[in-house]
Amino acid sequence: MTKPSDLQSLIGTEVGVSRWIKVDQARIDAFAKITEDEQFIHVDPEAAKATPFGGTIAHGFLTLSLASAMSYDAVKPLEGVVMGVNYGFDKLRFLAPVPAGSKVRGRFKLLSAEDKGGGRWLLKHELTVEIEGGDKPALIAEWLGMQVVA
Repeated sequence: MTKPSDLQSLIGTEVGVSRWIKVDQARIDAFAKITEDEQFIHVDPEAAKATPFGGTIAHGFLTLSLASAMSYDAVKPLEGVVMGVNYGFDKLRFLAPVPAGSKVRGRFKLLSAEDKGGGRWLLKHELTVEIEGGDKPALIAEWLGMQVVA
């Protein structure tokens, strides 16, 4: 647990790194089905071989959706937290495709922490999602989360 009084000293530092999460074809297919985004570059390995990707790739939004699991692994909640809610993104860029079968993980750097009063803290993290063995990250985002403490 992180004390709210310690937040200012953490700004600009890496506060955690998640475990590696496998993004296999079964996960991609399930995401395609539930989101109704069944573009061939995600779900048809044979057709995707003919693309510059050389095979199927994860949806950018699938990679982004793993951010919550990565955050649970990597970012300590505030002491006395009652709940946390997704507040949105200031910036989000998809930089490299995630090939089926890859592993990804998230690195979190605290960019800002605002006391909004009433026990509410608006935290902004830089999230970098790395691809195991990759040259470039899959995505970089500035992610806003509101934590409410008692």
